[in-house]
Amino acid sequence: MEKVGNIIRQNVQFSYLCFDITDKMLVVKVAVFVAIHMKEYLKVSEVIDWQHPEIMKRAKQIASEYKTLITIAKGCFEWVRDEIYHSVDYQMNPVTWRASDVLKHKTGYCYAKSHLLAALLRANKIPTGFCYQRLSIDDKGAPYSLHGFNAIYLPKIGWYRVDARGNKKGIDAQFLPPQERLAFKTQFPLEADFQTILAEPLQIVIEALQSQATWDEMLLHLPDISVESAKNYDLVMKNQ
Repeated sequence: MEKVGNIIRQNVQFSYLCFDITDKMLVVKVAVFVAIHMKEYLKVSEVIDWQHPEIMKRAKQIASEYKTLITIAKGCFEWVRDEIYHSVDYQMNPVTWRASDVLKHKTGYCYAKSHLLAALLRANKIPTGFCYQRLSIDDKGAPYSLHGFNAIYLPKIGWYRVDARGNKKGIDAQFLPPQERLAFKTQFPLEADFQTILAEPLQIVIEALQSQATWDEMLLHLPDISVESAKNYDLVMKNQ
């Protein structure tokens, strides 16, 4: 099982359905492993405080409008994308990081919005993780920074990545499983689309958000991880 576990952990589409296994006992063991592993993507934490009363209330309100897990996931995604205002686009303070504070102040950087989306989805028992890209800040090359978004585990589909950053001219992120439509694509050699799905946000991101008080200060101190050091943070690119 250790070998199977390693394969599952390394594969962003992990599921026992991904394996051609004829041994029924092994199928059961893999299914159990997946179920246990999925609990990591449903946890409550200081950052993803999905048991906060206001998050539970909002999660329930969104879920009441839909009938399936996929449509609930879509509803949560679109609500965060459209109703929580990106800090830079709207020049809004404060800089938020805890999911309940993002909901309270209705604003946040991409990272913070991903924290709230994870909280709403986990409150609805939908496994949710965190993904990152390394992107050019001005679309001209250096300097670079991390960009944060989510992956949702959907029935019969598996892990599906979504970006609730917020749409504007030139950005059109959508929920169209199994087709992926994120806010950004990598275009420079030193940019990266990391395939790892983390159960908790990167600490470097949390620390950056916690250290700045205003949106413009944060814009000058965006977190970054070089391509060379990415593996130190368990971030893996395609074909690695």
